Amino acid sequence: MEIQVEEAVVKLILHGGNTRREAYKAIDFAEKYQFDEADKHLQMAQDQFQEGHIWQTKLVSIRDSETVAHPSFLLIHGQDHLMTAQAELQLAKRIVEQYKHQQRLEERLTTLENQA
Repeated sequence: MEIQVEEAVVKLILHGGNTRREAYKAIDFAEKYQFDEADKHLQMAQDQFQEGHIWQTKLVSIRDSETVAHPSFLLIHGQDHLMTAQAELQLAKRIVEQYKHQQRLEERLTTLENQA
């Protein structure tokens, strides 16, 4: 299957943006200790990143020497967009885990205070 570079780049940007959106939604829910929703959005973010990665792999497999020799600004932007989304997704996962830890500590503290 032959793909067009422009199509693949747009898919990188699309899925990168969707990854970021879902990652930030996960953080928003974690801030409210709604971890089921946070985890759901983290999974959605992961799925979107995987879709973007598929398109990135397709781009890398293009054998057109002109495309390889002269990457466009749009191609570089698309790659950067997906890589940034990956970094933000990893950070969002860690932030959600920190909120989970914070909730557990708050629950322990409340239990201790009630015992005093």
